[in-house]
Amino acid sequence: MPELAVVYMGTSSFACPALEALARHPQITVRAVVTQPDRPRGRRLQPQPPPVKELAIALGLSWSQPARAREPSFIEELKALQPDLIVVASYGQLLPQAILDLPRHGCLNLHASLLPKYRGAAPIQWALLNGDRETGVTLMKMDAGLDTGDMVAVRTTPIQPGDTALTLHDRLARIGAELLMETLPAYVTGRIQPVPQPQEGATYARKITREDGAICWSDDAARIARQVRALTPWPGTHTQWPDGDRPRLLKIWQARALDRAVEVKPGTVLLPEAGRLQVACGQGVIEVEEAQLEGGKRLPVAALLAGHPLREGDVLGG
Repeated sequence: MPELAVVYMGTSSFACPALEALARHPQITVRAVVTQPDRPRGRRLQPQPPPVKELAIALGLSWSQPARAREPSFIEELKALQPDLIVVASYGQLLPQAILDLPRHGCLNLHASLLPKYRGAAPIQWALLNGDRETGVTLMKMDAGLDTGDMVAVRTTPIQPGDTALTLHDRLARIGAELLMETLPAYVTGRIQPVPQPQEGATYARKITREDGAICWSDDAARIARQVRALTPWPGTHTQWPDGDRPRLLKIWQARALDRAVEVKPGTVLLPEAGRLQVACGQGVIEVEEAQLEGGKRLPVAALLAGHPLREGDVLGG
């Protein structure tokens, strides 16, 4: 592969493995890292740097945090760097045509889905929510649309029964970094030509919100179990724990679906004794295995019930 000058644009931890791989390659010079501005986080809402900025600092790389990628001053800053290639992963902003046209090899984006399925902000969560059996990473040459660019390379991975959004995120981040580094030599020398995405099968994976974490016990148990996995660790799934006149929030961290027919109101507690908590759903039963009561710690259900007993027939969720 010829010597390559790269600008890297990314924000979340998904983008970190690829940045580290680029920075350590002997024929690649990362001339700058571009990431989103620091955001308030934590209980005190103090500005915190995004993971990619922290990694850039650790690697001794120059970094920039423009409020908007289409700012003329930022575009001029990029031009001065004269990159051969811009690599983008989980950056969080659409790039204007002026940036897309800047490097001679274009802009490549690592996207955590098998495009054209799950274009948009939350492909990992929606693959889990929808019960997909596999997912993957697509390396595409960016255009002005939202994840609509021509595909350069694709790699798949099966979704395991115990995968959460966190475990799948971390695996796809590693796969994406490997795919990028294996593909770059053939791409920059013209041995790989990008191909258009299929016209059929395109879907949009909208951003996940806190409201998506509310459990509707009328849903079937399999769907609720997928919801728990898809929204772990953020925003988490939650319901209301009966506690007299003031129900408390219960966050469910781990649960499994049981193929068991019951004829009670969805949300009804079936087996709070013996350290087990089973809850009736619209179809089937959920067994809660790990949970966190408002104001308390994340605990195995047996420990939670020891301090906060329920009665059979109590109803979660109001």
